[in-house]
Amino acid sequence: MAHRWGRILPVSALSALLALSARGQDSSPKPEVDPDAAKYDTYKYNPPGARKSVEVGNFYLKKKEYKAALSRFQEAVQEDSHFASAYLGLGKCYEKIGLKNKALDAYKKYLDELPSEKEALDAKEVQRAVARLEGELKKTGIRN
Repeated sequence: MAHRWGRILPVSALSALLALSARGQDSSPKPEVDPDAAKYDTYKYNPPGARKSVEVGNFYLKKKEYKAALSRFQEAVQEDSHFASAYLGLGKCYEKIGLKNKALDAYKKYLDELPSEKEALDAKEVQRAVARLEGELKKTGIRN
């Protein structure tokens, strides 16, 4: 005989289920436990390295995805605080999103981190950006 809740269980099956639940046991199957689960809990993010982060940051910069590029350049600086290319990327990103003070600081750090004075002197584009930003900030009175 069918009931509106489904099939009616025989009394012996019903009493067996009640006995199991009374003992705190569940009749449903238990999920299998992965024996290697512990090694997954200890995994930590390992950044790809400063050079690769700058490469990816430059990719995002070309696609005008400044937030993504900025995070990659920041990651590169955290990996290697003397990696000049990371500061160049930071300067470009900060300038694109309107943070002129931060852009200026990043460009100056880029020039400082270049391996030789000759390379710093040859970085005309960055020197022009520094001069332009200093002029803009001086006009607005934000920075001396």
